[in-house]
Amino acid sequence: MPSPITIGDLAQSFMLRQQNTDLKSRMNQLSQELASGRTADVARHLSGSYSYLADVERNLTLIEGYDSAASEAILFTGTMQEVLDRYQTLATDLGSAALTAAGSFLDEAVIGASTRASEDMESMVNALNTTVAGRAIFSGIDSDTSPLISSEQILDELRTALAGQTDLAGVQGVLDTWFGPGGDFETVAYQGSTTSLRPFLLGEGETVDLDLRADDPGLRELMKHTAMAALASDPGLGFDSALQVEMMKAAGEGLSFQQEGIVQLRADLGYAQTRAEEASARVVSERAGYLIAQSELLAVDPYETATQLEDVQFQLEALYALTVKLSRLSLTDYLR
Repeated sequence: MPSPITIGDLAQSFMLRQQNTDLKSRMNQLSQELASGRTADVARHLSGSYSYLADVERNLTLIEGYDSAASEAILFTGTMQEVLDRYQTLATDLGSAALTAAGSFLDEAVIGASTRASEDMESMVNALNTTVAGRAIFSGIDSDTSPLISSEQILDELRTALAGQTDLAGVQGVLDTWFGPGGDFETVAYQGSTTSLRPFLLGEGETVDLDLRADDPGLRELMKHTAMAALASDPGLGFDSALQVEMMKAAGEGLSFQQEGIVQLRADLGYAQTRAEEASARVVSERAGYLIAQSELLAVDPYETATQLEDVQFQLEALYALTVKLSRLSLTDYLR
């Protein structure tokens, strides 16, 4: 008949189970540390001194934010530069074509250049309506709204404004007013905000501004001349052949020789682009430094960890052996 279980037996069994659990937990911890090379018990490893580690991790968090801002700034400036390059190329090529058509004094050439100008006008407007990740980049802070109405809508507005004009001075006066400060371009054609995008935070106390919108005077100037070329041979306006040639020549000269505004825009944008790229490179370097510091703080000695792991494994094996021995203990063995 088996002997009754005593309180001592229960206490011994509980103690063995607790030791088994503790040793398994310690072995798992040491195995994890040996595999990763980093401590699994930060408090014990740092002896409760968290200040330096907390500072390193705070800086890593800040750097992640700076990296995100720099990446976004690089994306925006790069896309803007591509758009302005496309815009300027269209203006330059159209200016050449308009001057050639005006110099030919052929109605067919003027009509052909005017048709091309209408198509280029559409390309210009579409370029300024470019979006990045669903955000209109030339609308200022109203990035959920396309900055410009369609090119056809702009030309329709201009057709109404130009009705009745019979000479170049009258046409230029209407276009100057429409595209100028306080004109219908600002109230009808431009739908974005008059406040530019918020500066990108590239580092502590360092920002980069992208003060560039579709209502910039340099962009308007080229669009104005493009519109003049597009409407020169418009059937609804009915300009005579001589005026069409004058309009085409004036438009060609404007497109070819009044590019100071867009050149300055691209220079300013290039500077911002360079600053964003430099900030991104600096962030990569700083992140690497802080990650090394974090790794050194949390690193464990692989030799010491392996030694401790072997010791724990030996203790666990000894505990198993003891448990087996006690489970087989009989009254006769006990009395010996």
